[in-house]
Amino acid sequence: MTPDEIKNFSERNGIRFVDVKFVDLFGQWQHLTRPIHELNDWTDYESSPWRAGYGFDGSSIRGFQAIEESDMLLIPDPETAIIDPFIQSPTLSVIANVEDPVSRESYSRDARYVAQKAERYLKETGIGETVYIGPELEFFIFDEVRFASDQHSAFYSVDSDEGIWNSGAEATLRGDLNQGYRPQYKGGYFPVSPHDTQTDIRNEMVEIMESVGIQIELHHHEVATAGQGEIDMRFDTLTKMGDKSLLYKYIVKNVARRHGKVATFMPKPLYADNGSGMHTHLSIWSGGENLFAGNEYAGVSKMCKSYIAGLIRHGKALMAIAAPTTNSYKRLVPGYEAPVNLVYSARNRSAACRIPLVSSSPASKRVEFRPPDPAGNPYLTFAAIFMAGMDGILNEWDPGEALDKTNLFDLSVEELENIPTVAQSLDGSLKALEEDHEFLLKGGVFTPDLLETWLAYKYENEVDPLRMRPHPYEFQMYFDA
Repeated sequence: MTPDEIKNFSERNGIRFVDVKFVDLFGQWQHLTRPIHELNDWTDYESSPWRAGYGFDGSSIRGFQAIEESDMLLIPDPETAIIDPFIQSPTLSVIANVEDPVSRESYSRDARYVAQKAERYLKETGIGETVYIGPELEFFIFDEVRFASDQHSAFYSVDSDEGIWNSGAEATLRGDLNQGYRPQYKGGYFPVSPHDTQTDIRNEMVEIMESVGIQIELHHHEVATAGQGEIDMRFDTLTKMGDKSLLYKYIVKNVARRHGKVATFMPKPLYADNGSGMHTHLSIWSGGENLFAGNEYAGVSKMCKSYIAGLIRHGKALMAIAAPTTNSYKRLVPGYEAPVNLVYSARNRSAACRIPLVSSSPASKRVEFRPPDPAGNPYLTFAAIFMAGMDGILNEWDPGEALDKTNLFDLSVEELENIPTVAQSLDGSLKALEEDHEFLLKGGVFTPDLLETWLAYKYENEVDPLRMRPHPYEFQMYFDA
C-alpha cells in the first residue's frame, strides 16, 4: 500500500498501533511499537515517518553502531504493510530500512539494503533484470527445551511427543502415553498421522502465511524424528524473499507457542539425525525469459553453468554467511543429506549444486544451492549466493563436468582428492571468507566494514567462546584419563 492507502486502511480496520520491524546484522528481527497516529497524522510527506523515520539506539543492536555514534533512523517501507497476526490489539506491521540521521544515507550494515543493492547490481551489469529466490526453510517443533552453561556445568535437553527416544521407561515414569507411533531417526519423510502429529499446526502456519501475502506451495514432515517440518514458499525477488523469510520464521515460532510448543531453526539440535537446512533455488530473468534455460547439461544455459562455477569456486567462503553458526557444521557432515562436496549434478541431492528435473519447462530451470541453513540473515545469505554466481557469469567460468555418481558420500578417498568441499567448522569458513571476499564487494553490494564487523563478531562471540568451553561429551571420553 501507499502511505495514503495505509491511512484509509487503518481507519477501516480499527488499527491502533504500528509495529516497525528491522533486522540486525546477524538475522534477528527487532521491533518498536507506536500508536497508529504516530504514523498516520501527517500533512507533509517529507516530514512524515515514511521519510523522516523513527530514531533508535544503534549501539544496542548487534553489529551496528558504537555508543558515540549511536543515533540511527528507521525508515518504514509502506509496501511491506500487513496486519500483524499475533499482536492482540489491531496492529499494522511494517518493515524498515536503516539510515544514518546525519548524512541520511542508507546504512552499510543494514542487511535489507545489501539485498536491495544486489538487485540493483544485476541491472547495472546488464546481465538480467530480476533474480528470483526460492528457499526451503526447515525447522523443528519440540514440546520442551532446556539448556544452561556456566563456569562449572553445561547441559541441554529437548523433548518431543514425536521423538523416537520418548517411548521407553523414562516416558512411562513421566506419565506420558506410549502410543508407539514415532518416526525413527531419519524416518520422518513422510508418513501420515499418527506418525506425523503436526499437520494441523503446519496447516495453521500456512493459513497465516497466506493471509499476510506469503504464497505457499506445500508443507510436509521432514526426514528427522521429533517434529521436523518444512513449508515451501513460492519464489519471489531477492529482497522480498528476505522479508518473507523473516516473516515465515516469526509465524512458525509464534504458532508453535500458541500450541504450547517451541520451534527452532537451529541447524542441528539432535545428534544422529538430520539437521535443518535451507536449500536455496535461484534463477535470473530478463524480459519475462528465464536466462538459466538452454540446451546445455540438464536443459540449462551456459550462463547457468557459469553461475554454478561461481558457487563452486566461492563455496567455501560463502559458508561463513550462508552457514554462519558453529552448530551449522554439526549438520554439514556426510550422510545426513547435507552436501559438503562443491560439485554439481542433476537430480542428485548429495551435490552442493543441483539442477532439479521435476519439470521440463524452461521456466522451471534453476540452480539449487543446498549447503545453507536458516540460522543466519536471509538477506545476506541470498545476496552472497547471488554475488558468487554473478562472479562466475562475469568471468565466464566453466564448472567442468557434472558429477553424477549415485551417492557422492560413497566416493573413494582417491576420487575425493580433487573435489572441493566446504570447511569443517565455522572457524574454517571465516578464514576462507577473509581470503576470498572480493566478489562480494563488487558493485558496492557488500562493504568492507560489514564484512569486518561480521568476522570480528563471529570470532569473538561464537568461535572463541565455544573453543574455550569443555563439552559435556568430553567428560564421558576423558574424565578417567
